[in-house]
Formats: sequence, structure tokens, C-alpha cells
Amino acid sequence: MRLGLILGEAFTGLRRNASMVISVVLVTFVSLTFVGAAILMQVQIVKMSDFWVERAQVAIFMCTSVSRAPTCASGVATQEQLDIVRDRLDGEALAPLIREVEFEDREQAYENLIELLGEEYASVITSDQLNETFRVNLIDQRQSDAIVEAFAGMDGVEQVRDELQYLEPLFSALTVATYIAVGIAVLMLIAAVLLIATTIRLSAYARRRELGIMRLVGASNRFIQTPFILEGVFAALIGSILASGAVLAGVHFGVEQYLRSRVTFMTTWVGMSDAWLVIPVLLVIGVVLAALSAGFAIRRWLRA
Repeated sequence: MRLGLILGEAFTGLRRNASMVISVVLVTFVSLTFVGAAILMQVQIVKMSDFWVERAQVAIFMCTSVSRAPTCASGVATQEQLDIVRDRLDGEALAPLIREVEFEDREQAYENLIELLGEEYASVITSDQLNETFRVNLIDQRQSDAIVEAFAGMDGVEQVRDELQYLEPLFSALTVATYIAVGIAVLMLIAAVLLIATTIRLSAYARRRELGIMRLVGASNRFIQTPFILEGVFAALIGSILASGAVLAGVHFGVEQYLRSRVTFMTTWVGMSDAWLVIPVLLVIGVVLAALSAGFAIRRWLRA
């Protein structure tokens, strides 16, 4: 095959169907942008999950003077009840699960609360209304059920709260958002495939006389098909490059320059290194889908 002739035919087809080519570029751009966003969202969910699972605690709240739980019928937790909880945390059964235990007494809880709410609440809240709390960091936070079961219902313990359970709705919502992005991306990719196939058929129809002459002089099907496949690949490649640029820009401006400085309690965000790993995936998806759809379309047209 003469490469120059094939490329010339391909670029001729692109010029003749400029409006359809632009449509293919735009549809590919939008669909692959959603694909890249969905991949990065899933990476972010994994990073967030690892971040919070490592830091989430199981909090054991001891009874106060205002507690109404059945286990607090005797009033404020006694020193004996505190010692029982501490001994059980240090015991052989639970110690292998625990990485660290922090104890917060009423005065510490009061100081932390006033610092959070402001000095105007100092005259409204008293330290005896606040819980003495054991905060337990586990080696594997997913084993928190063992701590909850060990202390739930114990005299002097008002509540055992697994902080990780409050994060599950957030992770679920982010996962649903990822699925939505994937669904939109799939629909857009289907539209791109159909649009590429339509473009190739129109291009072949516009050059039907040329194709007839090429067949008469003995040109092979591969020689005839290749320029049309290249048309689809070129259009999809441009869309893929634009989508790659959009993903890089989104991570750079949206995550690194905006979210990192405003959402300070999160330290693990997707970065440019993650975005660069997504780029080859987008390019491969765009080129492969374009090549397959264009090849299928021109083969069917030539058999017709």
C-alpha cells in the first residue's frame, strides 16, 4: 500500500464531511470526559475510604448526670465502671484489635466543646453534662463490631458509637454518582460509535464512483477500507485528546487549586499523577471504538 495515497484519501474524506467530523469529535470528547471523571471519582472514593477507615474511631461514651439510657440508671459512671471498661480494652480478647486508646475526661471534653462553639456557651454548658469518653483506634476499623458488642449494654456506658458508620452514606452517594457518570459515558460512547459509523457510510456514498473505479482496477478491500477507518480514528483521536485535556484541567484547577485549599480536613485527593494514568485509557478507548465502528461500517457498505 502507498501510505501517502491512503492518508490523502483519509484527509479528503475528513474535509468533505467536516460537520459530521466535528460532531464525532464533540461526542467523543464529552463521552470520554465522563469516562475519565468516573475513573477518577472511583480512585477518589478509594483514597477517601482508606483515609477515613484509618482515622475513624469507636467512641465509648460513659454515663453523665443527664444521661437517660437504661444503662445509666445509677447516674454518673463511677470510677469502678471506668476501670472495668479500661481493663476490658487492655484485655487479651480485644488488645490484638486495638492500635490506640485515648481517654477524654469531662474537663477536656468541656474545653474542646467551648473551643468549638465559642465562649458564649461557657455559661450554658457545664462539664458534668459531658461524657467521659474512651476513643478507640483499631488496627482494622472494619472489625469495629467486636468493640461495639463488647461494651454495648454495659452498666455505666451510655452509648458505643462507630464513627465509620456515619461515613458509609457518603461513600454510597459517591459510588452512585460514579455509576451515573459511567452510565452517561456509556450512552455517549454508543452515540459516538453510531455517529462514526454514519459518517463513514456517508463518506463512502459520496465517493461511490471512486470506489467503483478502484474495484475495477483491482484494488483490495483492505486498501479501500483503510482510509475510511483512518477517518474515524483521526476524529476520535482528536476527541480523546480534548477529553484528556479536560481531565487534566479538571484535576489541576478543580482539585489541586480549589478543593485542596478549601477542604482542609481531607489530605488525600486525586492528583496529576492519577490523571496522567487515566489519559492512556481514554486514548485507547477512543481509538479502538472508532476503528471497530468504522471498520464494521465500511465492510457492510462494501458488501451491500
